[in-house]
Amino acid sequence: MKTISVTLLALVVIALPVCGRPQAVPPKTPAAKTGISTSSQATSRALLHPALLKAKAPAIFKARFTTTKGDFVIEVHRDWSPLGADRFYNLVKNGFYNRAHFFRVVSGFVVQFGLSPTPGVNTAWHDATIQDDPVTQTNSKGSITFATSGPNTRTTQLFISLGDNARLDAMGFSPFGKVIEGMDVVEKLYSGYGEAPDQGRIQAEGKPYLDANFPQLDSIKLARIEGVAPPVAAHKAATPTAGAKTTPAPKN
Repeated sequence: MKTISVTLLALVVIALPVCGRPQAVPPKTPAAKTGISTSSQATSRALLHPALLKAKAPAIFKARFTTTKGDFVIEVHRDWSPLGADRFYNLVKNGFYNRAHFFRVVSGFVVQFGLSPTPGVNTAWHDATIQDDPVTQTNSKGSITFATSGPNTRTTQLFISLGDNARLDAMGFSPFGKVIEGMDVVEKLYSGYGEAPDQGRIQAEGKPYLDANFPQLDSIKLARIEGVAPPVAAHKAATPTAGAKTTPAPKN
């Protein structure tokens, strides 16, 4: 998990009016505790090896997200943010976001998601960073962008802007696509918990932590690239391991 860069944090607290406080990167889960059973399909195993998921995305493609509130569709333009588009394409194509929760929903600001329901998958992707792309598009309402914890730290977490977030442009947040259908669905995602879900615990404990403590959160039933067959099976939930107001920019 990540956040925005420490060097930018002061700017965030001063300039961003909307949601909660930044969180530090949580400790990694032990690599041996994958949280994936021996009966999982090949797609699940592939998610444990980020280095293998390096396909180049099409120039323009669409991804459909079927959620507990309905469907929304994102259109991605690779030339807007090539590395981000490629990472998103590989994650969606291989089922990373299936069963993941929208764990940070701040009205008028962002919907944030992108932590796997399976702790071992989070561990595998924790350090699978990609380099930054230049910011060629503004973070307007409906745009989708990777969260970061500083320069060159994008991994799997995303946010969809619920309003005009152009102030994030200068911070290096590079949109790679936009919601072209179902923005009303995105705006209906449950926002009652605000900043309460702890990203460190989501990463380490997965779906059981959110189900037990934040049962009203909405989640993704299936995310798929339109025109491409969905994965054979989504990764399984893991057994938990032990263990106004200014708003910070989206963080991983």
